[in-house]
Amino acid sequence: MTGFGTMIRKLAASRSGTAMTEFALSLPLLLTAGLYGAETANLALVHMEVNQLAIHVADNASRIGDTSQITNRQVFEADINDLLLGSNIQGGPTLNFYEHGRTIISSVEVYDSSVGCSSGCPHGAHPDGTIYIHWQRAKGKKQWSSSYGDEADIVPNGIGPTGQEVKPDLGGAVIFVEVAYDYQPLVSSRFFGPTTIKAISTFIVRDSRDLAGLKQRHPAAPDTVASTNVYDGY
Repeated sequence: MTGFGTMIRKLAASRSGTAMTEFALSLPLLLTAGLYGAETANLALVHMEVNQLAIHVADNASRIGDTSQITNRQVFEADINDLLLGSNIQGGPTLNFYEHGRTIISSVEVYDSSVGCSSGCPHGAHPDGTIYIHWQRAKGKKQWSSSYGDEADIVPNGIGPTGQEVKPDLGGAVIFVEVAYDYQPLVSSRFFGPTTIKAISTFIVRDSRDLAGLKQRHPAAPDTVASTNVYDGY
């Protein structure tokens, strides 16, 4: 009995397991903080990638077109499809953008009946000098519509957030791009909840562009139109 009592007293006085016990108690807090930090860093990275994707699409959409020395640069439906495919490749398999997001491209122009209706007025005519969205194309499975107007809508103050609208010059165009992406958490959605990342970008069309609208290279076998009422990915 005396030996047993001595053992109990020694065990009570022992401090050799203190550090291990403290570590075991603090481990859940440390692990949670580490995972939260990783999720925060990943969210910031995805924000940057989505913003870069919006800039990439707007920049390239303002440059694309068939180069000619004798006519204004024409833009084809195939050009828009290639541009959207390129942005999907840029996003990479990790982002998998068009499975969880959507890109909307709008061409904002000043209405000129001698140009805008040269191939007919499928959406109806506007008064000359009216700023409007001439054409709009989109891609992505996310159910999301433009926050700034649809194809053929009049945007009298230009397009963009209130007080920051961008206007095209007569005979020119502005490409306005909106993107939205449902963030896919690295660890868990419990840290930030459902998060939609949005970004916009706009570029002035650099070259003299044929503003009659998007064209088909081979009308007999037309390319797919990236319509705004279709929600698909790659």
